[in-house]
Amino acid sequence: MSTTWILVANASQAKLYANTGPNKGLKLVKDLKHPESREKASDLVSDRPGQMHGPGNGHRAGQPKTDPKTNEARHFAQELAHELNHSRSSGLVGRFILVAPPAFMGLLNEKLDGPTASLVSDRFEKDYTKTTEKDLAGHLASCIFL
Repeated sequence: MSTTWILVANASQAKLYANTGPNKGLKLVKDLKHPESREKASDLVSDRPGQMHGPGNGHRAGQPKTDPKTNEARHFAQELAHELNHSRSSGLVGRFILVAPPAFMGLLNEKLDGPTASLVSDRFEKDYTKTTEKDLAGHLASCIFL
């Protein structure tokens, strides 16, 4: 039986669990943090908005096209996707289960490569990052082998 990895994540933290078969439970593989996603948007930008020339004689302040917090969430999703892509290409994992809030799930789905995305058997759009392993196993009982 191949190993199943369960990624439980939100924009600022993630836990990666392994399930290796019936009656094996969940084993924490990695605990990843991304504190930048928890900072205030104003703390993530280096200075005030730049000046842009507009029509007429006035100037207007330009705003970044992407919210800084969303940008940090994208960076973290990219980091997590790289971890999953690498584990798949190394032959460490045969199946993935993703658990994340809807907005972050979308970012993860964008960043996964095709072969890795095809190994995702289940997706749960919930934030279970603060859930105990026992409770998490209960929530995922329908798709993992405990």
